[in-house]
Amino acid sequence: MKKKIIVIGGGFGGLGAACRLAARGHDVEIFEQRDRLGGRGYLYEINGFKFDGGPTVITAPFMFDDIFKAAGKNREDYVQFVPCDPFYRIFDHNGRAFNYNGDHEFTLSQIDQWNPADKEGYTRFIETTKPIFDKGFLELADQPFTHVSDMLKVAPDLVRLQSYRSVYNYVSQFVKDDFLRRVFSFHPLLVGGNPFDTTSIYAMIHYLEREWGVWYALGGTGAIVDALAKLFGELNGKVSLNSEVAEILTEGRKVTGVRLADGSIHRADAVVANSEVANTYMKLIPAAARRRNSDARYRNTRYSMSLFVIYFGTKRQYRHEGKLAHHNIILSERYKGLLEDIFNRKVLADDFSLYLHMPSLTDPSMAPEGCETFYVLSPVPHLDADIDWNQMARPYRDKIMQFLEENYLPDLRANVVAEHYIDPLHFQNTLSSYKGAAFSVQPVLTQSAWFRPHNQSEDFDNLYLVGAGTHPGAGLPGVLSSSIIVENLIEAKG
Repeated sequence: MKKKIIVIGGGFGGLGAACRLAARGHDVEIFEQRDRLGGRGYLYEINGFKFDGGPTVITAPFMFDDIFKAAGKNREDYVQFVPCDPFYRIFDHNGRAFNYNGDHEFTLSQIDQWNPADKEGYTRFIETTKPIFDKGFLELADQPFTHVSDMLKVAPDLVRLQSYRSVYNYVSQFVKDDFLRRVFSFHPLLVGGNPFDTTSIYAMIHYLEREWGVWYALGGTGAIVDALAKLFGELNGKVSLNSEVAEILTEGRKVTGVRLADGSIHRADAVVANSEVANTYMKLIPAAARRRNSDARYRNTRYSMSLFVIYFGTKRQYRHEGKLAHHNIILSERYKGLLEDIFNRKVLADDFSLYLHMPSLTDPSMAPEGCETFYVLSPVPHLDADIDWNQMARPYRDKIMQFLEENYLPDLRANVVAEHYIDPLHFQNTLSSYKGAAFSVQPVLTQSAWFRPHNQSEDFDNLYLVGAGTHPGAGLPGVLSSSIIVENLIEAKG
C-alpha cells in the first residue's frame, strides 16, 4: 500500500531510506534543515576548492550499488568509484610509514620492516576476521533487533567470537609489536569508537576492506550525495531544503507528521528520522509522549568523541613529493593515554593523532589547476569536556598547521589560499548532534545490537530511525544498513 513518508534529514541514512522507499512506490519527502543535502557528507566549496565535509572512506561500494539496483538503475551511470592503494598510509610519531592494502603478501612485507615475528600472528588474525564479518555484518547488520529475543539468539555466537574483548585487546592476542598493534586497531576511530573500548566485532572492518577494497568517489563524497539526490528525483521524491523540523507530531502510539520551524504542518503515514537520535527524542518529541526513550536514557548514554577538522587548499602541489597517500593516519607517540584523554578524561591534550585526507592526489578536479586539496581531522573530546572552543579553536588550528608544516607539508601556511575549520560546537549547533558527538552513540558492547537505539521506535508504531546513532552503527556501511532495516520494517507492515 502506498504511504506518505516523511524523512527528517538528508544524510546518507536518510537518502538511502528515501530512495529505497520511493523505489517501492511510496510518496516520500525529505526535510533538510541545511541549504544542501549530505548531512555529515556536506560539500564545502571555497575559492574553486571542493572539500568533503565528512565520510571519505568507502568500504562497501556494493551497498551503494544496491540502492540504484532497487530502482532498476546502475550506480555507474550516476557516480564513479575508483580504488585507493594503499588503503591507508600510517605514520608513527617519527614519520616512518606503514602502507596497508588488501594484498596479504604486500602487508606481510610491510610487517617485515617492523617486526618479522608478527607475520604469522597477523595471518592468524586475518583468518579470524571472516567469521566475525559473517556474523557481525552479513547476519547482524540487517537484523532489526526489535525484541530482546533477537539478542538472546545471537548471544552465544557473540561470546564465541570474543565480542567481549576490545578491538585493541583482540588484535594484541596475535600481534606483539606496539606500533603494529596500533596499525591494526585504529579502525574503530573511523566510526567514533575507542579501540580500547569498542567491541572486537569491529575487527570485521579488516575483512570488509580486504574483500571489497577501499574506494573513492570521483568528485568526492558530495558526488555520491548528488547521485542519490538525482535518483530520488527520478523516483518522484521531493526535497525541501532550509526546512528545519521543530516537532514530530504524535497521537498516542502514532506519529502523524511534523511541524517545521516556520509553523507549517506536514502529515504523514510514517516518519523516518535521520536526525541525530538523542535530539530526535529529546528535542523533537515532548517528554510526556515518550516512555522507553526518556531524556534520562539519552543523558546516560555514552557518546563518541567529537572532531576538529581543518579544510584547506594550497596554491602549490605536494603530490610530487611522494610522502603522502590519499588517506593518511598520523599517530602520536602516545596511543592509549591520548585516547584516555579524549574519551574518558575529556581534556584537550597537548599532542594529537591526525587523519590527513588528500583527495586531489586521486582526483585533481577537487582543486584548481596547480593546487592541492586537503582536510586534516583530529579527534577531540565531546562537549562534556571543560573546553571553551570559542577561545581554543584558533590556537588548536595553529598548532596542527604548524605540525603539518614542520613534518609533512613544507611552507604550508604560506601556501594556504582557502580554509575552513569546524569544532565540536559545529556538530552541536549546525549538525544538531547531542554533546557535539561526531558519531552519536559510542560503539561499546553494551550499546550495540539490541542495546543500541532501535530502528523502530518502542514508543511509536510508525516512527523509524536511521543513521549513525541507531543500529547497527556509524560509518557508511552501518548507516546504509540502517536504511535497509527501515525499508524492510515499513514494508512488513503493508
